[in-house]
Amino acid sequence: MPEEDAPVAPLRARHALLKRLADVVSLPASRINAFERSVTGDLLVEMLRLASPEDRRRVAARLAPLAELPNALARMLLRDEPAIAGLLIEQCASLSDADLVACARDATVEHRFLMASRRGLSEVVSETLLSFGEAQVIEAVLRNNSARLSQVAIEGVVSLSRMERHLGAHLLKRPELRPSGAYVMFWWAGPEDRRTILQRFAVSREVMQEVAEDVFAMAAAEGWQDPVARKALQFIERRQRNRAAIAKSPYGGLEQAVAEAGKHGLSREIATEIAYLSGVKPITGAKIMGDPGGEPLAILCKATGLGRGDLLSLWRSMRRPETQADGTVDPIWERVQITYEMLAVDRAQTVLRYWNWSLSSALTPALLRAIRDGEEDALDDYSAPERAAMLALAENFGR
Repeated sequence: MPEEDAPVAPLRARHALLKRLADVVSLPASRINAFERSVTGDLLVEMLRLASPEDRRRVAARLAPLAELPNALARMLLRDEPAIAGLLIEQCASLSDADLVACARDATVEHRFLMASRRGLSEVVSETLLSFGEAQVIEAVLRNNSARLSQVAIEGVVSLSRMERHLGAHLLKRPELRPSGAYVMFWWAGPEDRRTILQRFAVSREVMQEVAEDVFAMAAAEGWQDPVARKALQFIERRQRNRAAIAKSPYGGLEQAVAEAGKHGLSREIATEIAYLSGVKPITGAKIMGDPGGEPLAILCKATGLGRGDLLSLWRSMRRPETQADGTVDPIWERVQITYEMLAVDRAQTVLRYWNWSLSSALTPALLRAIRDGEEDALDDYSAPERAAMLALAENFGR
């Protein structure tokens, strides 16, 4: 009989030995010491290199519940095909963060997707998984309520959500998300997510105002010479409108400037004046008035004490529709009015001032160059408001 036609030798001995060696590795510490377990694991690794996928799957299923697993064996099985590696990724509690991080870096997106749902992911493992920028893996991590996320990881996902908009809803459910991330994400969030951001993150500054009440007098006595204290107190204070700008304004006040815009349309000059009178920089005002959703305009009006009629005048000055062709209220205008009604003045001021802080005070020449050059990968080099400015303004530079 030709050699190629000879029957394949039965592999009963191999199957039996694989099972026995897996059983030895699984013995409790009272029966086998760490060195014996390690040597047995090394032999098992050598056999598994030539074993069939089904044999490897059986061994992985046998070893997954172990409290202690030889490192070489874990390393090999974690890099096996997802159906095999997944048995350990999902069930093996003895895997260390180092095991999981190495697997995430060396294996495939399918492995990372399985790992994203693993119970009790640490900050280190989560950050590694998120660092690949794979939307399906990131979404799975965000859905994993038992995963812990670092602020660096959260900020990275906030940045990515500008392109992957569906991640926003999942981000807003994470307890690690802070107002700084939510406020910048507001600019590209959808209507429902914007509503959630305002309901959850538009916080009051009442406590800060109470503890800093006497500091205002101290800063005034010093002639407001300290720029650090001045900026912080500007964020905390109750008054929103700029008294100095009002004194210099040719319109006599904010309401008069808004009325002028309502009569003649919102020119660049009037828009700049409204921004100054509102206590924000022109770049912040331009971002607010240019927003297609309209909700920032409602926040500006509520924060500055403008009435509903002023909001309507501003809306009309920008030639934005109030009704649809069938006579019903335009849905965007309806959302703007709801936003105006739902926010308290103090909370609207918090959002507005953070935007102004991040979009103006943080803009240095170096940061402007970074925005223009698209250096968003270097976000770690900037402070929280600088990162917010970079993300919020990136689209304004044709990106």
